Amino acid sequence: MRDVSTRKAAVTTAQTFAPSAVKQCCAAFYGSDAVRMLLGDSFHPGGIKLTERLGSFLNLTPQSRVLDVAAGRGTSAIFLAERFGCEVVGIDWSENCVAAASRAAQVKGLEGRVRFQLADAEQLPFADRVFDAIICECAFCTFPNKAAAACEFGRVLRPGGMVGLSDLARYGALPPELEGILSWVACVADARSPSDYVALLSGAALTVNTMEHHNDSLAEFVNHIRTRLLAVEVTAGLRKPEFPGFDFEAASAIVRCARTAIKEGKLGYVIITASKVASADV
Repeated sequence: MRDVSTRKAAVTTAQTFAPSAVKQCCAAFYGSDAVRMLLGDSFHPGGIKLTERLGSFLNLTPQSRVLDVAAGRGTSAIFLAERFGCEVVGIDWSENCVAAASRAAQVKGLEGRVRFQLADAEQLPFADRVFDAIICECAFCTFPNKAAAACEFGRVLRPGGMVGLSDLARYGALPPELEGILSWVACVADARSPSDYVALLSGAALTVNTMEHHNDSLAEFVNHIRTRLLAVEVTAGLRKPEFPGFDFEAASAIVRCARTAIKEGKLGYVIITASKVASADV
C-alpha cells in the first residue's frame, strides 16, 4: 500500500511541471555558484565514498568505458578515472557544469581519458552497446521521463554491462512543502520508492543485482546543507546573499522539511545496480 501511495504522489507531481521546465531549472540550479557553495564539489550524499562503492559494484577496470549521466562538475567522473583507470564520458544538461568539468579534467591532465559533453539523459547521443558501465548519482529522480532514461541506459550498454544508481527514495506521500519545482530539482519531489526504481530498470531489460540503503549519508548531507545555509546567513550579516535566481528562504524551508521527512522515515537514500543480460538484443 505504501508503494502505491508513493506512485500516486509522484504521478501527481509529474503532471504539474512541463518536462522542458524541469530540465531548464535543473541546469540553472546545478550550474549556479550558489549550489556549489552549498554542496561543495560532490553534488550527492555520501560523496566520493559512495562513488567508489558504486565503481566497485560495477567491476570497473582500466578496460572499462563508463558513462556518467548528469555528471555535474565532473567530480565523480574524474575520481573514477583516477581510482579505476577507466575511460569516462560525462554528460550533463548544464553548459556551466560541462565547462567546469572539462576544465577540471584538463587541470588533472585527464583529457585523454575523461571528457564531458552537453546531452539529455532521455535521448543519449551515442550508438547502441558502446559502454561497459553507467553511473547516475542523485539525478535519476529529477528526469521527467524516467522510463525513457532507463531504456536509453539499456540501449547504450554492452551485453553484460552494468548500471549503478544512487538516489533518494521516498516512502509514502510527502508534505506539500516538498512537492514544488525547487523540491523536484533538489531530488526530492519526484523521488520514487526502491521498488519503483527496480520496476523502471526491469522495464528497460535490466536485471537488478544489488540494493543498499544509505539513509545516514542522506541525513548527513542535508545537515551539511543546513549548516552551510546558516553560515551564509551569518556571514552575510543576516542579509540575503547575492546569488541571482536562487531563493535561500525557499531552500532553507525545503531543508527543514527534508530533515523532518528523513527522521520520520519518509525519505531515504539507496544504491541500486543492475546488469544487461549478456544475450539481450536491446
